[in-house]
Amino acid sequence: MQWEQLLSLKRQGDTSKRLRKEQDDTRLGFEVDYDRIIFSAAFRSLQDKTQVIPLSKTDFVHNRLTHSLEVSVVGRSLGRLVGKQIIEKYPHLKEVHGYQANDFGAIVAAAALSHDIGNPPFGHSGEKAIGEYFKNGNGLQYKDQLTDKEWQDLIDFEGNANGFSVLSTSRTGIEGGLRISYATLGAFMKYPKESLPKKPTSKICDKKYGFFQQDKDAFVEVANELGLIPNKSGNDIGFERHPLTFLVEAADDICYTIIDFEDGINLGWIAEEHALEYLIKLVKNGIDIKKYNELTTKEDRISYLRALAIGSLINDAVTVFMENEKAILAGEFPFSLMDKSQFNAQMNDIIQISIKNVYQSKEVLHKEVMGYKVLNSLLDNFCSATNRKENDTATNYDELLLRLLPERFQVQKENLYERLLHICHFISLLTDGKAVELFNTIQVNKN
Repeated sequence: MQWEQLLSLKRQGDTSKRLRKEQDDTRLGFEVDYDRIIFSAAFRSLQDKTQVIPLSKTDFVHNRLTHSLEVSVVGRSLGRLVGKQIIEKYPHLKEVHGYQANDFGAIVAAAALSHDIGNPPFGHSGEKAIGEYFKNGNGLQYKDQLTDKEWQDLIDFEGNANGFSVLSTSRTGIEGGLRISYATLGAFMKYPKESLPKKPTSKICDKKYGFFQQDKDAFVEVANELGLIPNKSGNDIGFERHPLTFLVEAADDICYTIIDFEDGINLGWIAEEHALEYLIKLVKNGIDIKKYNELTTKEDRISYLRALAIGSLINDAVTVFMENEKAILAGEFPFSLMDKSQFNAQMNDIIQISIKNVYQSKEVLHKEVMGYKVLNSLLDNFCSATNRKENDTATNYDELLLRLLPERFQVQKENLYERLLHICHFISLLTDGKAVELFNTIQVNKN
């Protein structure tokens, strides 16, 4: 892979090439990507979507929006630090093409900002709930009418693939979704493959999938424009990762490891002494013990350790990236950056504490149970109604139910797969609160 191709400013529908040296630096294309994402309805909905702690109104607990903003900030730092070294290593990128170190930061920041934009309500359990409806619930009735890959899209519903749809899918009057640059789309694509074959290798890029069958052509166009390396054969589609994807992933890994831990401590679910015990291993070379001992509140002490820990992990991730940059460009680095971090063991220790005290807490389990019930009901009602309408057997109740759909979702799709995925997409973009409100409306009407 070549950096000048990987940094493409092209957007869907472009008829002429966008050259970096012709860009207005006061309104750089990669920064436009960031703006379009942050002003999108899908991004705004993240303010009422669970990160870990369910439906929390506590000031210091993160939701998907605050998590995404923080991942973006960390991603920007990673991108700029890597970009500085890449420009030094390949000076023609600046001298001939006009790229700057901050371009890398802008790309990674935008991709990181959108990394959870396709996640459904109720956290990762929401993805599982959608898949379970088709795999084991009433949605099983549709299996024989779909291809294997279409069916896999549904039973293994994936927020990353849904995010690609949010960012790129055209609808009437809106070509190319948010029309963000292919460089940012490429950096966003953590798992550049289709849903089958499932986990064909142990490579990090094959861990999950990154696009639905309906978005296959758009995905391939982006991958080809960027010069990503194909790694599947026959009728299967898959590519090696865009190099900057490793930085987006590292930013997410760093934030959820440290900040979920911080949330657990601030909630009192993890003892404060664990913070020093586990974080000191990450910050021992940078901590000012005198300053730490002068901090009088738990929140300030944890905040200080968190900032130092994130800084240590950022610097280490940059080192790992640059040491392996040649292998990454060749598609021969099958790991995440943090897998090869000198702090990998310490991060895993922190995650294990968070799993025990936060992810498996009663509050989180209650949220997941509720999420399954809510999403199963919504899927059953809306999938049934939209298919009966297609078959001209819709009841008056079905018609009323479908009028609850936002205007842009009140369109009939041509085939069963697209209809089912359309409903999944609608439900995935609901906030936690809106999903519960819709569920309650339906249950009241049923009773």
